Amino acid sequence: MFWDTHMHCNFSGDCDSTPQSMIEAAITKGLSGICFTDHMDYDYPTDPHHPTVFEFDPDEYDNVIHTLQRQYDGLLPILYGIELGLQPHLAKRHKKLLQDYSFDFVIGSSHVVDGKDPYYASYYEGRSEHEAYEQYFLSILENIRTFQDFDVYGHLDYVVRYGPNKNTYYSYQKYADIIDEILKQLIDLGKGMEVNTAAFKYGLGHPHPCEDILKRYRELGGEILTLGADAHRPEHIAYDFDRLPHLLKECGFSYYTVFKHRKAEFFALS
Repeated sequence: MFWDTHMHCNFSGDCDSTPQSMIEAAITKGLSGICFTDHMDYDYPTDPHHPTVFEFDPDEYDNVIHTLQRQYDGLLPILYGIELGLQPHLAKRHKKLLQDYSFDFVIGSSHVVDGKDPYYASYYEGRSEHEAYEQYFLSILENIRTFQDFDVYGHLDYVVRYGPNKNTYYSYQKYADIIDEILKQLIDLGKGMEVNTAAFKYGLGHPHPCEDILKRYRELGGEILTLGADAHRPEHIAYDFDRLPHLLKECGFSYYTVFKHRKAEFFALS
């Protein structure tokens, strides 16, 4: 069975599930292992209608996850990860955090672009959907050029979850010049991409990123893919993972990746 290496618990500002409930669900589903990757989004834009804070006490997080590793030893391998919400001006702060804590796995993600989260309608105001998507991809390039201490880039086309028309008019080809540059940068840096199945949950019919991006990543020489359902509730752990072996093999992959102590280990897709 697979590892699910992108999940959240109540250390994330948008989640109230206990880590124990997530672990027990993973055991019930027969997973080979999991990694907690709770949100650390410094300077997340405040909104009086949505006052979510995506920061946690790293000392407490460190203690809780390592305690659970010991508690569930022999029952389920549990890795210690984090999802960093990248913004160019946060590079030094992220570097310091990663120096202070020994994570197994670091996801770099784009949740905020020019001070706005594409989750909210305000991100799309005053520009076309195409312009909004294009700016999102350009922000990823800027993040990669500013900060490289991550293992994979998370949910690369996250923006299409929330656009006015979602993925109705979206395709890799419309943004190929920017996306190709993102993929080349990741490959040159030895970084991977996450295959995030939450997109199925949102009704998109494809993972993040979509199949054409996965195929292009492979064509360019990319090999590192981690798997994550981005679960915030126990029932969403390993969401639609049964679709992945065929889908990823069709995209040219024969294995997926798990990071332990920031080192890649490869597992066959089966």
